[in-house]
Amino acid sequence: MAKVFALLVFAIAAITDAYDGHLARKYNQITPEGKFLDPLADKILVLSAFISFAFINIIDFWMVGIIIFRDLFVTGLRFIMSSRGFEFVTSKLSKYKTAFQLTIIILTLIFISIEGLDINIFIPTIVIIKEYKIIYILTAFTAIFTAYTGILYVYANRFIIQKFLNGNQ
Repeated sequence: MAKVFALLVFAIAAITDAYDGHLARKYNQITPEGKFLDPLADKILVLSAFISFAFINIIDFWMVGIIIFRDLFVTGLRFIMSSRGFEFVTSKLSKYKTAFQLTIIILTLIFISIEGLDINIFIPTIVIIKEYKIIYILTAFTAIFTAYTGILYVYANRFIIQKFLNGNQ
């Protein structure tokens, strides 16, 4: 029952986060604080789930390490740059990255939830997921995709970063 509760809590958190962003854009309530805090909240939500999955041996810590490094690097860079008046370009691909991460987490939580149930209808699905390491492979892809979006983020903002490093405003 605790596994199902974890799934519900995470799903509600992800849905309300998406809805909050939608409302902010719809009613033009976008603030500099929101531009920083909303992605930060997304990262905390995502990282807490991935770290938990690593601790229960569903995924490896190297995957979590890649995601943490990318998120800390990009968030730190955005924070430092914005505090000095530089505006960063955010790509749509990063939004897809977050959506993909949330989807993988929800699928993993569904798998964990049904794995604990003693219902014969789920047994073939559980066997296939375990046998082919589907969660592991999808999370590895997610980690690599996350790193890729970090590289693209730096590349897309390279001229702004260059100005910052040269001391130009």
